[in-house]
Amino acid sequence: MRLSHERRLFLLALAAGLPGAGLGLALLWASGTVPASTRWVVSATLVGAWVGLAAVVRRQAAYPLQTLANLLEALREGDFSMRARRSADSDAMGEVLREVNLLADTLHEQRLGALEATALLRRVMEEIDLAVFTFDAERRLRLVNRAGERLLQEPAERLLGSSADALGLADCLTGDAARTLRATFPSGSGQWGVRRSVFRAGGEPHQLVVLSDLSRTLREEERQAWQRLIRVLGHELNNSLAPIKSLAATLRSGLLRQPRAVDFESDLEAGLRTIEQRSDSLGRFVGAYGQLARLPRPRLQRVAIADRVERVVALERRQAARIEPGPAVVVQADPDQVEQALINLLRNAVDASSETGGAVRIGWGVQRGVVEVWVEDDGPGLAETANLFVPFFTTKPGGSGIGLALSRQIAEAHGGSLELANRIGGSGCRATLRLPLEPVA
Repeated sequence: MRLSHERRLFLLALAAGLPGAGLGLALLWASGTVPASTRWVVSATLVGAWVGLAAVVRRQAAYPLQTLANLLEALREGDFSMRARRSADSDAMGEVLREVNLLADTLHEQRLGALEATALLRRVMEEIDLAVFTFDAERRLRLVNRAGERLLQEPAERLLGSSADALGLADCLTGDAARTLRATFPSGSGQWGVRRSVFRAGGEPHQLVVLSDLSRTLREEERQAWQRLIRVLGHELNNSLAPIKSLAATLRSGLLRQPRAVDFESDLEAGLRTIEQRSDSLGRFVGAYGQLARLPRPRLQRVAIADRVERVVALERRQAARIEPGPAVVVQADPDQVEQALINLLRNAVDASSETGGAVRIGWGVQRGVVEVWVEDDGPGLAETANLFVPFFTTKPGGSGIGLALSRQIAEAHGGSLELANRIGGSGCRATLRLPLEPVA
Protein backbone atom coordinates (compact mmCIF):
# COMPACT_ATOMS: atom_id res chain seq x y z
CA MET A 1 0.00 0.00 0.00
CA ARG A 2 1.10 3.57 -0.72
CA LEU A 3 2.07 5.22 2.56
CA SER A 4 0.64 8.59 3.50
CA HIS A 5 2.84 11.65 3.73
CA GLU A 6 2.62 11.67 7.55
CA ARG A 7 3.68 8.00 7.85
CA ARG A 8 6.60 8.55 5.51
CA LEU A 9 7.74 11.47 7.67
CA PHE A 10 7.40 9.29 10.79
CA LEU A 11 9.39 6.42 9.27
CA LEU A 12 12.06 8.79 8.01
CA ALA A 13 12.37 10.33 11.49
CA LEU A 14 12.74 6.81 12.98
CA ALA A 15 15.33 5.94 10.38
CA ALA A 16 17.26 9.13 11.17
CA GLY A 17 17.40 8.23 14.89
CA LEU A 18 18.02 4.52 14.38
CA PRO A 19 21.86 4.68 14.24
CA GLY A 20 22.11 6.64 17.47
CA ALA A 21 19.53 4.60 19.29
CA GLY A 22 21.06 1.34 18.11
CA LEU A 23 24.57 2.42 19.10
CA GLY A 24 23.37 3.52 22.53
CA LEU A 25 21.57 0.26 23.15
CA ALA A 26 24.55 -1.73 21.97
CA LEU A 27 26.95 0.08 24.30
CA LEU A 28 24.49 -0.18 27.17
CA TRP A 29 24.06 -3.92 26.86
CA ALA A 30 27.76 -4.49 26.17
CA SER A 31 28.76 -3.00 29.51
CA GLY A 32 28.97 -5.62 32.26
CA THR A 33 29.01 -3.19 35.17
CA VAL A 34 25.41 -1.98 34.72
CA PRO A 35 22.77 -4.03 36.49
CA ALA A 36 20.20 -5.76 34.28
CA SER A 37 17.26 -3.88 35.76
CA THR A 38 18.92 -0.58 34.99
CA ARG A 39 19.64 -1.72 31.48
CA TRP A 40 15.96 -2.43 30.84
CA VAL A 41 14.84 0.92 32.27
CA VAL A 42 17.42 2.88 30.26
CA SER A 43 16.60 0.89 27.11
CA ALA A 44 12.89 1.56 27.49
CA THR A 45 13.54 5.25 28.08
CA LEU A 46 15.84 5.47 25.06
CA VAL A 47 13.39 3.71 22.76
CA GLY A 48 10.50 5.84 24.06
CA ALA A 49 12.45 9.03 23.48
CA TRP A 50 13.41 7.85 20.02
CA VAL A 51 9.80 7.09 19.00
CA GLY A 52 8.44 10.22 20.71
CA LEU A 53 10.88 12.50 18.94
CA ALA A 54 9.94 10.90 15.60
CA ALA A 55 6.27 11.53 16.36
CA VAL A 56 7.01 15.19 17.20
CA VAL A 57 8.91 15.63 13.94
CA ARG A 58 5.97 14.07 12.10
CA ARG A 59 3.50 16.43 13.78
CA GLN A 60 5.62 19.57 13.28
CA ALA A 61 5.99 18.82 9.59
CA ALA A 62 2.35 17.84 8.95
CA TYR A 63 0.56 20.54 10.97
CA PRO A 64 1.46 23.51 8.70
CA LEU A 65 0.45 21.49 5.67
CA GLN A 66 -2.91 20.73 7.24
CA THR A 67 -3.31 24.43 8.01
CA LEU A 68 -2.56 25.30 4.38
CA ALA A 69 -5.04 22.68 3.21
CA ASN A 70 -7.76 24.17 5.42
CA LEU A 71 -7.01 27.69 4.15
CA LEU A 72 -7.06 26.62 0.50
CA GLU A 73 -10.31 24.71 1.05
CA ALA A 74 -11.84 27.82 2.58
CA LEU A 75 -10.71 29.89 -0.42
CA ARG A 76 -12.17 27.32 -2.78
CA GLU A 77 -15.48 27.47 -0.91
CA GLY A 78 -15.49 31.28 -1.07
CA ASP A 79 -14.71 31.89 2.60
CA PHE A 80 -12.06 34.62 2.68
CA SER A 81 -12.27 35.33 6.43
CA MET A 82 -9.76 32.68 7.55
CA ARG A 83 -6.11 33.69 7.99
CA ALA A 84 -2.99 31.76 9.08
CA ARG A 85 -0.71 32.81 11.93
CA ARG A 86 2.75 33.42 10.52
CA SER A 87 6.09 32.70 12.08
CA ALA A 88 9.12 34.87 11.33
CA ASP A 89 9.32 36.25 7.80
CA SER A 90 12.73 34.67 7.39
CA ASP A 91 11.17 31.26 7.96
CA ALA A 92 10.23 29.38 4.78
CA MET A 93 6.87 28.28 6.15
CA GLY A 94 6.19 31.84 7.29
CA GLU A 95 6.76 33.07 3.73
CA VAL A 96 4.31 30.48 2.42
CA LEU A 97 1.63 31.43 4.95
CA ARG A 98 2.14 35.14 4.25
CA GLU A 99 1.61 34.58 0.53
CA VAL A 100 -1.52 32.54 1.22
CA ASN A 101 -2.90 35.38 3.36
CA LEU A 102 -2.15 37.90 0.61
CA LEU A 103 -3.84 35.60 -1.91
CA ALA A 104 -6.94 35.50 0.31
CA ASP A 105 -6.99 39.32 0.48
CA THR A 106 -6.67 39.59 -3.31
CA LEU A 107 -9.39 37.04 -3.96
CA HIS A 108 -11.66 38.79 -1.45
CA GLU A 109 -11.21 42.14 -3.21
CA GLN A 110 -11.79 40.58 -6.62
CA ARG A 111 -14.92 38.78 -5.49
CA LEU A 112 -16.24 41.95 -3.87
CA GLY A 113 -15.61 43.87 -7.11
CA ALA A 114 -17.29 41.14 -9.15
CA LEU A 115 -20.32 41.16 -6.87
CA GLU A 116 -20.59 44.94 -7.10
CA ALA A 117 -20.23 44.85 -10.89
CA THR A 118 -22.86 42.12 -11.14
CA ALA A 119 -25.22 44.07 -8.90
CA LEU A 120 -24.69 47.18 -11.04
CA LEU A 121 -25.28 45.21 -14.24
CA ARG A 122 -28.48 43.74 -12.85
CA ARG A 123 -29.69 47.17 -11.76
CA VAL A 124 -28.93 48.63 -15.20
CA MET A 125 -30.71 45.76 -16.94
CA GLU A 126 -33.73 46.23 -14.71
CA GLU A 127 -33.90 49.97 -15.28
CA ILE A 128 -33.28 50.21 -19.05
CA ASP A 129 -36.34 50.42 -21.25
CA LEU A 130 -35.11 47.67 -23.57
CA ALA A 131 -36.27 44.06 -23.44
CA VAL A 132 -33.24 41.82 -22.90
CA PHE A 133 -33.35 38.03 -23.32
CA THR A 134 -30.65 35.36 -23.10
CA PHE A 135 -31.12 31.94 -24.71
CA ASP A 136 -28.91 28.89 -24.34
CA ALA A 137 -27.81 26.46 -27.05
CA GLU A 138 -31.18 24.71 -26.88
CA ARG A 139 -32.99 28.04 -27.45
CA ARG A 140 -34.37 28.10 -23.91
CA LEU A 141 -34.64 31.33 -21.97
CA ARG A 142 -32.02 31.75 -19.24
CA LEU A 143 -32.26 35.45 -18.42
CA VAL A 144 -34.84 38.21 -18.82
CA ASN A 145 -35.04 41.73 -17.44
CA ARG A 146 -38.03 43.71 -16.20
CA ALA A 147 -38.76 45.21 -19.63
CA GLY A 148 -38.87 41.70 -21.06
CA GLU A 149 -41.36 40.68 -18.39
CA ARG A 150 -43.57 43.66 -19.32
CA LEU A 151 -43.27 42.76 -23.00
CA LEU A 152 -44.39 39.16 -22.45
CA GLN A 153 -46.78 40.00 -19.57
CA GLU A 154 -45.33 37.23 -17.39
CA PRO A 155 -42.99 37.17 -14.36
CA ALA A 156 -39.47 35.86 -14.83
CA GLU A 157 -40.22 32.77 -12.73
CA ARG A 158 -42.68 31.54 -15.38
CA LEU A 159 -40.60 32.60 -18.36
CA LEU A 160 -37.22 31.09 -17.48
CA GLY A 161 -36.71 27.69 -19.07
CA SER A 162 -39.33 28.23 -21.78
CA SER A 163 -38.41 27.76 -25.42
CA ALA A 164 -38.16 30.65 -27.86
CA ASP A 165 -41.03 29.17 -29.90
CA ALA A 166 -43.32 29.10 -26.86
CA LEU A 167 -42.47 32.71 -26.04
CA GLY A 168 -43.03 33.94 -29.60
CA LEU A 169 -39.38 35.02 -29.95
CA ALA A 170 -38.22 32.43 -32.48
CA ASP A 171 -38.04 35.03 -35.27
CA CYS A 172 -35.61 37.07 -33.17
CA LEU A 173 -33.08 34.21 -33.18
CA THR A 174 -32.92 33.98 -36.99
CA GLY A 175 -32.15 36.37 -39.79
CA ASP A 176 -29.82 39.34 -39.62
CA ALA A 177 -28.25 40.20 -36.29
CA ALA A 178 -29.49 43.79 -36.56
CA ARG A 179 -32.82 44.39 -38.24
CA THR A 180 -36.34 45.75 -37.89
CA LEU A 181 -39.19 43.39 -37.09
CA ARG A 182 -42.93 43.87 -37.01
CA ALA A 183 -44.37 41.52 -34.42
CA THR A 184 -47.18 41.07 -31.93
CA PHE A 185 -46.50 40.31 -28.27
CA PRO A 186 -48.85 40.01 -25.29
CA SER A 187 -48.19 43.66 -24.43
CA GLY A 188 -49.11 44.84 -27.92
CA SER A 189 -48.00 44.91 -31.54
CA GLY A 190 -45.69 47.29 -33.32
CA GLN A 191 -42.35 47.73 -34.99
CA TRP A 192 -39.31 46.52 -33.07
CA GLY A 193 -35.58 46.93 -33.46
CA VAL A 194 -33.80 43.59 -32.98
CA ARG A 195 -30.14 43.29 -31.95
CA ARG A 196 -28.65 39.81 -31.51
CA SER A 197 -25.17 38.72 -30.44
CA VAL A 198 -23.48 35.50 -29.32
CA PHE A 199 -21.46 34.96 -26.15
CA ARG A 200 -20.25 31.96 -24.15
CA ALA A 201 -21.18 31.15 -20.56
CA GLY A 202 -19.93 28.03 -18.83
CA GLY A 203 -18.31 26.96 -22.08
CA GLU A 204 -21.68 26.88 -23.88
CA PRO A 205 -22.81 29.31 -26.60
CA HIS A 206 -25.66 31.68 -25.68
CA GLN A 207 -27.56 34.27 -27.68
CA LEU A 208 -28.31 37.74 -26.34
CA VAL A 209 -31.40 39.38 -27.85
CA VAL A 210 -32.29 43.03 -27.28
CA LEU A 211 -35.67 44.39 -28.44
CA SER A 212 -36.41 48.11 -28.66
CA ASP A 213 -39.86 49.51 -29.35
CA LEU A 214 -39.57 51.68 -32.45
CA SER A 215 -43.27 52.49 -32.62
CA ARG A 216 -43.06 54.94 -29.74
CA THR A 217 -40.12 56.74 -31.34
CA LEU A 218 -41.85 56.82 -34.70
CA ARG A 219 -45.03 58.19 -33.12
CA GLU A 220 -43.04 60.89 -31.37
CA GLU A 221 -41.28 61.82 -34.62
CA GLU A 222 -44.64 61.87 -36.40
CA ARG A 223 -46.11 64.11 -33.70
CA GLN A 224 -43.20 66.54 -33.97
CA ALA A 225 -43.49 66.54 -37.76
CA TRP A 226 -47.17 67.40 -37.51
CA GLN A 227 -46.43 70.16 -35.03
CA ARG A 228 -43.83 71.67 -37.35
CA LEU A 229 -46.15 71.37 -40.32
CA ILE A 230 -49.10 72.95 -38.49
CA ARG A 231 -46.86 75.73 -37.21
CA VAL A 232 -45.61 76.52 -40.73
CA LEU A 233 -49.07 76.25 -42.28
CA GLY A 234 -50.60 78.40 -39.57
CA HIS A 235 -47.92 81.04 -39.98
CA GLU A 236 -48.35 81.20 -43.75
CA LEU A 237 -52.14 81.19 -43.60
CA ASN A 238 -52.17 83.94 -41.00
CA ASN A 239 -49.79 86.01 -43.11
CA SER A 240 -52.22 85.74 -46.02
CA LEU A 241 -55.57 85.87 -44.22
CA ALA A 242 -54.77 88.77 -41.89
CA PRO A 243 -54.30 91.39 -44.66
CA ILE A 244 -57.22 89.93 -46.62
CA LYS A 245 -59.48 90.28 -43.57
CA SER A 246 -58.23 93.81 -42.89
CA LEU A 247 -58.72 94.93 -46.50
CA ALA A 248 -62.15 93.33 -46.70
CA ALA A 249 -63.26 95.18 -43.55
CA THR A 250 -61.89 98.47 -44.91
CA LEU A 251 -63.60 98.06 -48.28
CA ARG A 252 -66.88 97.07 -46.59
CA SER A 253 -66.84 100.18 -44.39
CA GLY A 254 -66.09 102.36 -47.44
CA LEU A 255 -68.89 100.72 -49.38
CA LEU A 256 -71.42 101.40 -46.58
CA ARG A 257 -70.29 105.00 -46.14
CA GLN A 258 -72.63 107.60 -47.68
CA PRO A 259 -71.63 109.58 -49.51
CA ARG A 260 -68.68 107.58 -50.73
CA ALA A 261 -65.23 109.06 -50.89
CA VAL A 262 -64.02 110.46 -54.17
CA ASP A 263 -61.11 108.01 -54.37
CA PHE A 264 -63.23 105.02 -53.28
CA GLU A 265 -63.07 103.30 -56.65
CA SER A 266 -59.27 103.51 -56.76
CA ASP A 267 -59.06 102.23 -53.17
CA LEU A 268 -61.46 99.42 -54.09
CA GLU A 269 -59.35 98.47 -57.09
CA ALA A 270 -56.10 98.54 -55.05
CA GLY A 271 -57.66 96.52 -52.25
CA LEU A 272 -59.06 93.86 -54.60
CA ARG A 273 -55.70 93.66 -56.35
CA THR A 274 -53.98 93.08 -53.02
CA ILE A 275 -56.51 90.41 -52.09
CA GLU A 276 -55.93 88.75 -55.45
CA GLN A 277 -52.15 88.83 -55.00
CA ARG A 278 -52.34 87.35 -51.51
CA SER A 279 -54.75 84.68 -52.75
CA ASP A 280 -52.35 83.82 -55.57
CA SER A 281 -49.49 83.66 -53.07
CA LEU A 282 -51.52 81.36 -50.85
CA GLY A 283 -52.38 79.21 -53.87
CA ARG A 284 -48.72 78.96 -54.86
CA PHE A 285 -47.87 77.96 -51.30
CA VAL A 286 -50.44 75.16 -51.31
CA GLY A 287 -49.27 74.04 -54.75
CA ALA A 288 -45.66 74.03 -53.60
CA TYR A 289 -46.58 71.89 -50.61
CA GLY A 290 -48.39 69.46 -52.90
CA GLN A 291 -45.28 69.24 -55.09
CA LEU A 292 -43.14 68.41 -52.05
CA ALA A 293 -45.59 65.86 -50.66
CA ARG A 294 -46.25 64.06 -53.96
CA LEU A 295 -42.73 63.52 -55.27
CA PRO A 296 -43.03 60.43 -57.51
CA ARG A 297 -40.66 57.48 -57.38
CA PRO A 298 -37.61 58.06 -59.63
CA ARG A 299 -37.75 56.50 -63.09
CA LEU A 300 -34.17 55.41 -63.61
CA GLN A 301 -32.56 56.04 -66.98
CA ARG A 302 -29.08 56.60 -68.30
CA VAL A 303 -28.25 60.23 -67.59
CA ALA A 304 -25.06 61.91 -68.77
CA ILE A 305 -24.01 64.40 -66.10
CA ALA A 306 -22.28 66.73 -68.58
CA ASP A 307 -25.36 67.04 -70.79
CA ARG A 308 -27.63 67.66 -67.82
CA VAL A 309 -25.34 70.37 -66.39
CA GLU A 310 -25.12 72.16 -69.74
CA ARG A 311 -28.90 72.03 -70.08
CA VAL A 312 -29.44 73.53 -66.63
CA VAL A 313 -26.91 76.32 -67.24
CA ALA A 314 -28.61 77.18 -70.54
CA LEU A 315 -31.97 77.53 -68.76
CA GLU A 316 -30.63 80.17 -66.34
CA ARG A 317 -30.88 83.49 -68.23
CA ARG A 318 -30.14 85.97 -65.46
CA GLN A 319 -26.43 85.12 -65.12
CA ALA A 320 -24.10 82.85 -67.05
CA ALA A 321 -22.57 80.19 -64.82
CA ARG A 322 -19.07 78.98 -65.61
CA ILE A 323 -18.87 75.25 -66.24
CA GLU A 324 -15.78 73.46 -64.97
CA PRO A 325 -15.84 70.17 -66.91
CA GLY A 326 -15.33 66.84 -65.17
CA PRO A 327 -15.02 63.23 -66.33
CA ALA A 328 -17.52 61.67 -68.71
CA VAL A 329 -19.94 60.08 -66.25
CA VAL A 330 -23.26 58.33 -66.89
CA VAL A 331 -25.52 57.45 -63.97
CA GLN A 332 -28.83 55.67 -63.54
CA ALA A 333 -31.24 58.39 -62.39
CA ASP A 334 -34.47 60.19 -63.14
CA PRO A 335 -33.41 62.95 -65.56
CA ASP A 336 -36.33 65.26 -64.77
CA GLN A 337 -35.84 65.06 -61.00
CA VAL A 338 -32.06 65.50 -61.20
CA GLU A 339 -32.55 68.47 -63.50
CA GLN A 340 -35.07 70.02 -61.10
CA ALA A 341 -32.64 69.65 -58.19
CA LEU A 342 -29.81 71.27 -60.19
CA ILE A 343 -32.12 74.11 -61.29
CA ASN A 344 -32.96 74.84 -57.65
CA LEU A 345 -29.29 74.85 -56.63
CA LEU A 346 -28.21 77.01 -59.55
CA ARG A 347 -31.08 79.44 -58.98
CA ASN A 348 -30.10 79.84 -55.33
CA ALA A 349 -26.48 80.43 -56.34
CA VAL A 350 -27.46 83.12 -58.86
CA ASP A 351 -29.72 84.80 -56.27
CA ALA A 352 -26.84 84.88 -53.78
CA SER A 353 -24.27 86.14 -56.30
CA SER A 354 -26.58 88.92 -57.45
CA GLU A 355 -26.29 90.49 -53.98
CA THR A 356 -22.50 90.88 -54.27
CA GLY A 357 -21.97 90.90 -58.04
CA GLY A 358 -19.95 87.69 -57.83
CA ALA A 359 -19.67 84.71 -60.15
CA VAL A 360 -21.27 81.27 -60.19
CA ARG A 361 -19.44 78.05 -61.00
CA ILE A 362 -20.71 74.52 -61.54
CA GLY A 363 -18.79 71.29 -62.03
CA TRP A 364 -18.67 67.61 -61.17
CA GLY A 365 -16.33 64.77 -60.24
CA VAL A 366 -16.23 61.18 -58.97
CA GLN A 367 -15.24 60.27 -55.42
CA ARG A 368 -15.31 56.64 -54.16
CA GLY A 369 -18.07 55.47 -56.44
CA VAL A 370 -20.18 58.62 -55.97
CA VAL A 371 -20.76 61.40 -58.49
CA GLU A 372 -20.50 64.84 -56.91
CA VAL A 373 -22.11 67.75 -58.75
CA TRP A 374 -21.21 71.03 -57.05
CA VAL A 375 -22.41 74.61 -57.42
CA GLU A 376 -20.38 77.50 -56.00
CA ASP A 377 -21.25 81.17 -55.69
CA ASP A 378 -19.49 84.31 -54.50
CA GLY A 379 -22.45 85.51 -52.49
CA PRO A 380 -22.62 86.48 -48.81
CA GLY A 381 -22.68 82.86 -47.64
CA LEU A 382 -25.00 81.04 -45.28
CA ALA A 383 -26.01 82.90 -42.14
CA GLU A 384 -28.61 80.33 -41.04
CA THR A 385 -27.73 76.65 -41.39
CA ALA A 386 -30.04 74.96 -38.89
CA ASN A 387 -33.21 75.45 -40.97
CA LEU A 388 -31.79 75.10 -44.49
CA PHE A 389 -33.81 71.99 -45.30
CA VAL A 390 -36.92 72.81 -43.27
CA PRO A 391 -39.85 72.97 -45.71
CA PHE A 392 -41.25 76.50 -46.30
CA PHE A 393 -38.38 78.16 -44.43
CA THR A 394 -36.83 80.90 -46.57
CA THR A 395 -34.78 84.06 -46.13
CA LYS A 396 -35.49 85.38 -49.64
CA PRO A 397 -38.39 87.79 -50.27
CA GLY A 398 -41.05 85.94 -52.22
CA GLY A 399 -39.35 82.58 -51.75
CA SER A 400 -41.42 79.44 -51.30
CA GLY A 401 -38.97 77.65 -49.00
CA ILE A 402 -39.28 74.26 -50.71
CA GLY A 403 -36.40 74.37 -53.22
CA LEU A 404 -33.71 72.93 -50.96
CA ALA A 405 -36.12 70.55 -49.21
CA LEU A 406 -37.28 69.22 -52.58
CA SER A 407 -33.71 68.92 -53.86
CA ARG A 408 -32.62 66.92 -50.83
CA GLN A 409 -35.69 64.71 -51.15
CA ILE A 410 -34.74 64.02 -54.78
CA ALA A 411 -31.14 63.21 -53.79
CA GLU A 412 -32.20 60.82 -51.03
CA ALA A 413 -34.74 59.13 -53.33
CA HIS A 414 -31.77 58.27 -55.59
CA GLY A 415 -29.72 56.96 -52.65
CA GLY A 416 -27.60 60.13 -52.55
CA SER A 417 -27.36 63.26 -50.43
CA LEU A 418 -27.28 67.04 -50.60
CA GLU A 419 -24.92 69.20 -48.58
CA LEU A 420 -24.62 72.99 -48.29
CA ALA A 421 -21.73 74.72 -46.56
CA ASN A 422 -19.91 78.02 -46.66
CA ARG A 423 -16.84 78.02 -48.84
CA ILE A 424 -13.46 77.64 -47.19
CA GLY A 425 -11.00 80.36 -48.09
CA GLY A 426 -13.55 82.67 -49.68
CA SER A 427 -17.03 84.13 -49.44
CA GLY A 428 -20.07 82.35 -50.73
CA CYS A 429 -21.60 78.91 -50.51
CA ARG A 430 -20.92 75.49 -52.03
CA ALA A 431 -23.76 73.06 -52.68
CA THR A 432 -22.82 69.42 -53.35
CA LEU A 433 -25.30 66.94 -54.85
CA ARG A 434 -24.08 63.34 -54.50
CA LEU A 435 -25.51 60.52 -56.62
CA PRO A 436 -24.36 56.88 -56.58
CA LEU A 437 -22.88 55.44 -59.75
CA GLU A 438 -24.88 52.24 -59.23
CA PRO A 439 -28.69 52.43 -59.16
CA VAL A 440 -30.50 51.99 -55.86
CA ALA A 441 -32.27 48.62 -55.60
